[in-house]
Amino acid sequence: MSNMYMCAECTKLGCQLRDPEKYMAVCPCKATEMQADALSRYQTEEDNKIAVAAAATEHEGYGRMSRMEEIIVFCKKAGFKKLGIIFCTGLKNEAAMVSKILRHHEFEVTSVCCKSGSMPKSAIGLRDDQCLSGCADEAMCNPIGQALAMNEQKVDFCILLGLCVGHDTLAIKHLEIPVTVLAAKDRVTMHNPLAAIYGAEGYYKKRFFGKKED
Repeated sequence: MSNMYMCAECTKLGCQLRDPEKYMAVCPCKATEMQADALSRYQTEEDNKIAVAAAATEHEGYGRMSRMEEIIVFCKKAGFKKLGIIFCTGLKNEAAMVSKILRHHEFEVTSVCCKSGSMPKSAIGLRDDQCLSGCADEAMCNPIGQALAMNEQKVDFCILLGLCVGHDTLAIKHLEIPVTVLAAKDRVTMHNPLAAIYGAEGYYKKRFFGKKED
């Protein structure tokens, strides 16, 4: 643990203040070679374009725009014209509205749902007792297929909407284009995952800090 970065526990915020006197003993700010590498990457054409657009969007929208509005502003500033939506079928209505909004702002929009490919869960070795319906012939989520479809469509930028934990991981891993998350799936909190974090020492305390599972 002595060599681990622990920014989550830092109270000095030396990085934000740009004050080396307030850096933690083990701090990413002190990794000068790594930070020089990061800075050099910001100079590449694509990363510079994204970084500048992100900073400009933050300046205009911080605390004033919804995330959907920020995505629109960001994509325009970055020059992204053809957008892709990777979504969960459980949020089909939301995906349709996102597509409608983006088209209104004159973006080209292509979308692919999680069940695309219509593959059975048995194809990845799942048994009946590991499936929601109790049958391994039910259609599985296909995030790799969604990502490959977006690559094939040659979109400029991809938006993830409501994918399950792990499925989003695979989609991001296999995408060859920049990506952002509009919303993460969390049915228990109405797709507001931070609600459980805000209640971590209250309603969710026993769930998070109760007896550890083996």
